Amino acid sequence: MQRDTRQRRAIRAAFEEAGHPLSPQELLEAARQEVKGLGIATVYRNIRALQDEGWLEAVELPGEPARYERAGKAHHHHFHCRECDRVYEVDGCPGNLKEVTPPGFTLEAHEFVLYGLCEACAA
Repeated sequence: MQRDTRQRRAIRAAFEEAGHPLSPQELLEAARQEVKGLGIATVYRNIRALQDEGWLEAVELPGEPARYERAGKAHHHHFHCRECDRVYEVDGCPGNLKEVTPPGFTLEAHEFVLYGLCEACAA
């Protein structure tokens, strides 16, 4: 188990306050509110450690670098704003995907990403 440092607490708090997936750079900016001298290498080390602990998981979007969010959340999808590049969580699922699965195929998982403008960017 890793030590509970000021940096680790600031990184955890940044995820708790954001409530949506964060890129390493977004995480650095948010956590620097608590720990001014925090560096990107420390952010990456803590992301890896928090993933190893099962506290964080990667959010993979096609053609994008990974973002990260708290692990253990209920099934959900994501909305990627093309203007500000933020990723938001979308509760729920589009429906019965077995209807669009080819006959004879076994559906094991799916990804569903919405793209467009967030409320702030659309205004």
